[in-house]
Amino acid sequence: MTGPSGSNGRAPHGLDEVVSSAPFAQAFTVCSVGTIFAIPLIRNLLGWPGVVGALCTLVLLAGVVLIGRRHYIEWRGWWPLSIFAFMAWCALSSFWSDYTAAGFVGLGYQIAVAIVALTIALSRDMIQIVRAVGGVLRALLATSLILEMLSGIFFDIPIPFLSIEGNIALGGPIQGIFVTRNMLGLMTVIALITFVIEWRTHSVDRPIAFGSIALALLCLLLSQSPVNQLLILVVLVATLALYWLRKSSPERRTVIQAFLLTMSVLGVVAVYLARNLIIRLLDAGSEFGVRYHLWRATWDLVKDNFLEGWGWIGAWRNDTFPYFFVNIQVDRVHGSALNAYLDVYMQVGLVGIFLFLTLCIFAFLRSWNLASNRRSLIYTWPALVLVTLLAGSAAESHILTGTGWFLLVVCAAKASQSQSWRQRIDAHPAGPSSAPLNHPDRID
Repeated sequence: MTGPSGSNGRAPHGLDEVVSSAPFAQAFTVCSVGTIFAIPLIRNLLGWPGVVGALCTLVLLAGVVLIGRRHYIEWRGWWPLSIFAFMAWCALSSFWSDYTAAGFVGLGYQIAVAIVALTIALSRDMIQIVRAVGGVLRALLATSLILEMLSGIFFDIPIPFLSIEGNIALGGPIQGIFVTRNMLGLMTVIALITFVIEWRTHSVDRPIAFGSIALALLCLLLSQSPVNQLLILVVLVATLALYWLRKSSPERRTVIQAFLLTMSVLGVVAVYLARNLIIRLLDAGSEFGVRYHLWRATWDLVKDNFLEGWGWIGAWRNDTFPYFFVNIQVDRVHGSALNAYLDVYMQVGLVGIFLFLTLCIFAFLRSWNLASNRRSLIYTWPALVLVTLLAGSAAESHILTGTGWFLLVVCAAKASQSQSWRQRIDAHPAGPSSAPLNHPDRID
């Protein structure tokens, strides 16, 4: 099959060839992942105008990538409708909210990150995405640790404009460039998943892989986040379950999947019933007590607009009702409900939480199915990342904005690309021109 420029399958020389090339797509992927993961740092250094400028630049570059690589992208049957349905309802909610302007700002942030994430999912293979995420997280975690050492050991003063308190000499908690210890902990859990998969797939040299894992473990320990102590346990259980499935014969996997589903439901119920005991064992009563108070105050407002919600805003603004009212009740300034599911329910109501859960469930089931049945270990990455995000969403709302939303969209889109009904469409093309072109840089 010939390419867009003629029989040799090459794009035209010059600018068109540059923007359609694999190195350009890879550079865009690394820059996008680095920028979105470093949004807390950019916000501290340049403020929200800097974040907006960076995202607008990435959206423009995403358009260039999509146009340049339009002949190599498999468009047919790809679009993950659950993502667009949820974003469409968020957009509609802005029209009946009392903070339309702030709602449109939050919606623009959500759409911009989604465009970048979908572009990467369309233009890059799973192994290339994992490599990009691994490289970025290595740099950001190393930067965080270096800045914490400069603050807490060498100069022994905090760095307020980076939200670094300099507690590393005391054993933590540290925040690094991610503003909060819980966000740092979440990034280190995702980093551990990525670094281990890089090591097992021989994507990086062994010394780099082992050094990266050690770096992530050190940051996780120093973050002293009780939330992520539970999160890493959940990820370990999911990893063992996937290992069991992948080692089992195809005939036994259905029975094992049913068993795992039953145990997961029972586990969630048991955790809920034993929540007070778990809090005491973690010695995290003050932190979880704050969350419980916040959840109660948020739930009281959910009941006022349970069907349609108050309107999408994403991250809370303390000058906007009802969010400042919740913060007054709990006597603290929060940027979210510290529970993504409750946050979605409050902002976009019953319809919104249904669409969000549909998005999450479809993304998880598809990615879990791929991880269970594909030979390559690289397909376990989206499944384990989604386990991290979805489990962590019970105590944080990171999945709704920035890095969390980016990873959710990437994982949902990549899992959506490989489902059976799309394969059947590809198996019965409408005509010679409808057969998908292979990426020139695909790694199968």
